[in-house]
Amino acid sequence: MSSEFEDVLQSSQNNGRVYFFSEQTDFVLSKEAEAIKWVNLIAEQANYKINGLNYIFCNDAYLHQINVEYLDHDTYTDIITFDNSEEEQLIEGDIFISIDRIRENAATYNASFAVELHRVMAHGLLHLLGFGDKTDDEKLIMRTQEDKALTLWSTTL
Repeated sequence: MSSEFEDVLQSSQNNGRVYFFSEQTDFVLSKEAEAIKWVNLIAEQANYKINGLNYIFCNDAYLHQINVEYLDHDTYTDIITFDNSEEEQLIEGDIFISIDRIRENAATYNASFAVELHRVMAHGLLHLLGFGDKTDDEKLIMRTQEDKALTLWSTTL
């Protein structure tokens, strides 16, 4: 491991408040400490810092209710991201992830649950970093960034 990377990794350990919660699901994230380092590394590589980021893992019904209540969308989804940031380059937000959707998507895309979970976790953070996914071009860029995040997870942590 390069000393530059070690410095970034060390600074990530002392930086950024990332929290994990479960609502209406028994799911508990394994490797929380590694996930916190990873999320901070993704942010740092984009020249952002995390001031407060909540990942809330939930079931389909819980996320559907949020989708209807806050976004007026009567559909199921795998993730909803709320950006609460007040300063540029300083992330504050809430990322809700349906564990039911992650399981179904993993089966649909022939991916492991862990890979799909990390992809969706990165996806929410990437939205907070300014990446969109409305157009085909944005979707391609988002997928590339998700892949980079997955590589970072698998090769460094």
